[in-house]
Parts: sequence; C-alpha cells; structure tokens
Amino acid sequence: MSILLNKQSRIIIQGITGEEGLFHTRSMVAYGSNIVGGTSPGKGGEWVLDGKYPVFDSLKLAVDATGANTSVIFVPARNAADAMLEAVDGGVSLVICITEGIPVQDMMKVKHHAGTKGARVIGPNCPGVLSAGQSKAGIIPGHITMPGNIGVVSRSGTLTYEMVYALKQLGLGTSTCVGIGGDPVIGTGFTQILGLFEDDADTEKVVLIGEIGGQDEEAAAEFISRNMTKPVFAFIAGVSAPTGKRMGHAGAIIEGGRGNAVSKITSLENAGVKVGHNLEELATWLK
Repeated sequence: MSILLNKQSRIIIQGITGEEGLFHTRSMVAYGSNIVGGTSPGKGGEWVLDGKYPVFDSLKLAVDATGANTSVIFVPARNAADAMLEAVDGGVSLVICITEGIPVQDMMKVKHHAGTKGARVIGPNCPGVLSAGQSKAGIIPGHITMPGNIGVVSRSGTLTYEMVYALKQLGLGTSTCVGIGGDPVIGTGFTQILGLFEDDADTEKVVLIGEIGGQDEEAAAEFISRNMTKPVFAFIAGVSAPTGKRMGHAGAIIEGGRGNAVSKITSLENAGVKVGHNLEELATWLK
C-alpha cells in the first residue's frame, strides 16, 4: 500500500516539452508511472517520446481528455504559481511542483486557493513523491529504493535520496517517500503527511528529515505526541548553522533564536521520537 500515489494515479506533466520535463517524464515512464500526457501552451496537438504521449494547450483540456488526477510541474518559476492554480482549477486533486524560486506571496495565494478547492499541493522546490514499486511523480531516482514498510517525509531532496539508499543497503524498503520542499511556504507540511502514514496499514515506521528554519518540526513533534501510534525516527540538518545565515533552502534560516536545530531535536525527543546524529545511524536503528 502507499499514500498519495499508486499504480492507478493518472499523471499529467505540466511543461512536458521542456528539457527538464521531457527528461524526467522519460524517467517516470521507465519506473512504471501511469503518465497520460502533458501540457505546453501553444503546442497542443503534438506528441512526445516517440509519439506516445499527447500534448495539450491547457490543463483543463488534458484532464477532460485523459482523466488525469495528478499533475507534476516542470514550469519556470515566473509561471509556476499560475501552473499550480491552473491545475487546481482544472480538477487535479494532487499537484506536485518541482520548480524552485517561486515568490513567497505567490505561494501563499496558491496554498489558500488549493485549500478552498480541496486539492493537495506538494512543494514547491521539492523532489516529489515516490511510492516504491508502484509509481513516482517527480525526480526521486527510482533505483535507490525498494518496496517496504517505512514511510519517509523530508524537507530536503538530497537527504531523502541518502536516507532511502541507506535503508536499501540494509535490505529495508519504503512504502512512500514524500519530499515536501524547503521553501518558507509549502503546500503540505509534516503533520499532514504524518497523518497519512499513521492511517496507512502498510506503513509500520516513519522517518522524518527536517532542517533549521521555521517551526514545522516543532508542530510535527506535537502532532506525534498526540496522534501517532507508529514509531517515528528523525534527523535534523543544520546543527552547526550560524544564526541569520541562510543554509541552502530559502526556509533554512535561524532568526531571532527561533528555528534552530537544538530546539527541534528537543521537541521531537520530548515527543518520543528517536533522533539520530546521521542518516546511517537512523538506518541501523530501523534495521
């Protein structure tokens, strides 16, 4: 079983004719994802990847023709917010935005609008979602994980890759890997994904990978203490990060003494979460 994504998910790629869109669509197809087409304004009627996948001028046309329920966005930052709004208004229930560099105010509008429409947005600035052995929507390499019972949710794409590969090296697999993104405003946070894992019968353990900045990890700790019955393991990146200096992600900055790694680790440990010093240590504990 899995959360968010499975073999039946019908995936549309927004920006399918671009270099990144084509490259990663080919990778998703190779993994077995059910890609049903893509969009690129002005190129409707064309076909890509050896004429197997139709291109539509708009998301609404694509949904009407294919029954798509999931969208993956490879659109430049200047147009990505509009692409997410188009996906939500077009009737897609799961929108996954890979694009980085989207202005915070634009993302605030997208998050609010998606909430009014009952759609779920993952990202932006994220690697997407991979349900091992079933489907992937995004850029997570398919070969670094295998099916299993461990759910992974992370703010960092790279650390997601390292975690699932470390698990695979020990013969451990994942149910679903979700990269929620590292921007200050994202569509779906830790607590929502943790709730989905808690309700998933085939996810037995959960790994949470956080980082400095914001208070999502503290909110996750409170949620875990009140709602989670499954064991949660965590890693927090940025223990040695200086105050006031952004580290990698736009949201990874400690300001006014808030959002530092120590406070996040303390909150999680108080909630009964086992927090590791590195990802390999977590993998060993899970073994």
